[in-house]
Amino acid sequence: MPTTGEKPGIGLYLCLKCYQQVRLDDDTDTLPPCPRCNHTEFIKIG
Repeated sequence: MPTTGEKPGIGLYLCLKCYQQVRLDDDTDTLPPCPRCNHTEFIKIG
């Protein structure tokens, strides 16, 4: 399960708390805290 601070790769990630989507466009992008609720755990959905 990708968490804030990791570099999980290009894709679309879904916050497990509020379901906000976060898109990473580069393999070097770091997954931020959720912009809506500040949660730190995500699942990759695309």
